[in-house]
Amino acid sequence: MQDCSAATENLLLAATALGLGAVWLGVHPSENRVRDVRRILGIPEGFVPLNLISIGHPAEEKEKRTQYDEAQVHRGRW
Repeated sequence: MQDCSAATENLLLAATALGLGAVWLGVHPSENRVRDVRRILGIPEGFVPLNLISIGHPAEEKEKRTQYDEAQVHRGRW
């Protein structure tokens, strides 16, 4: 799950670098979503889809934002 999450983040970053919009659509751990995605995409039992990634050309450009908070960064101490 960690490897797939890291790969997904890399795909999202690559899409952004190409000027595309992308969004992580969570599937796992919702059993209903896992079941439906398996059925729609023909994924056999034993494989658990983590997410879907929707990629396209954005209809609008949003203002850049960050959730970075300097007060949450601890260097050499807590």
